[in-house]
Amino acid sequence: MITDERITSYIHSLAGNDSEICMKIEQEAIADNIPIIRKEMGCFLKTVLALKRPKNILEIGAAVGYSSILMSENIDDDARITTIENYEKRIPVAKQNIKRAGKEKVITLLEGDAGVILKELEGTYDFIFMDAAKAQYIVILPDVLRLLAPEGILITDNVLQEGDLVQSRFAVSRRDRTIHSRMREYLYEVTHNGQLTTSVIPLGDGITFSVKKTEF
Repeated sequence: MITDERITSYIHSLAGNDSEICMKIEQEAIADNIPIIRKEMGCFLKTVLALKRPKNILEIGAAVGYSSILMSENIDDDARITTIENYEKRIPVAKQNIKRAGKEKVITLLEGDAGVILKELEGTYDFIFMDAAKAQYIVILPDVLRLLAPEGILITDNVLQEGDLVQSRFAVSRRDRTIHSRMREYLYEVTHNGQLTTSVIPLGDGITFSVKKTEF
């Protein structure tokens, strides 16, 4: 937890209700111990979508489809979402949830390794939301930047690892050191990359909010 639990609970109490299907999927994910975006992250996404009004959205890490469905309910009618998921057990659940929400024409689910799929994608996206395997963020960043349109927004979730990222790599468990090192590398890169203007925000488990420059 990187923010005071009481503050987080209060922020949650202020959040309005989402659609019935989103609330149902959220409840099911929590019951099945499947990680989905936090409520404050959902509110932030809706606010950014209202401001940016993107037409072409890319999500890296669909899980059970919750966040893509939530986004689909807060975009213009002509906007479309492409989402990628690699975990075989979650793909059929995501497909079913997208169908339950009636969003098959809005959301396209691509199955497989994001590192492979991103290299095959063409064109650009004016909004990219990254919430996948944390150790892969730095690996796939070059393709993410290639696909991000000028003035496009990149939001990356869960970058502070419950606050452990501020610890020395030797203070974290051995099994977490690779993720720890790669996430630190990712944060340095997105905050120092000449193509981006980036802010690290202690929202939820920490996010980066990046805008691609028109000239660099």
